[in-house]
Amino acid sequence: MIEYKVMREIEQNPMHTQRTLAETLDISLGKANYVLAGLVEKGVVKVKKLKNHPDKIRWQYVLTPAGVKEKLKITREYLRGRLKEYEDLQAEIAQLKRELPGNGKPRNVPRVLAR
Repeated sequence: MIEYKVMREIEQNPMHTQRTLAETLDISLGKANYVLAGLVEKGVVKVKKLKNHPDKIRWQYVLTPAGVKEKLKITREYLRGRLKEYEDLQAEIAQLKRELPGNGKPRNVPRVLAR
């Protein structure tokens, strides 16, 4: 899921540095570097060297068309899984309600008066 989060952040802000990605996603700088390198190797992220910083090397990360497709694929798979979990929880809640006396409806329970 971290790959998805990195792709989402890059799509929203291509000027992210590895450091700002790490801070935004609450991951280590090393992990940000590792994930970005993997995404570049897969061809879902392209790296451009910017020339407007002569004293520093500055990189821009851009989702490729393959990256956009991959992000959509991951989103669909994640959503499908979450919807399945939701449906399973709904079925389990319905079953638990059926097992309760009165089919899960609140009962009028007499109060015990405090002395």
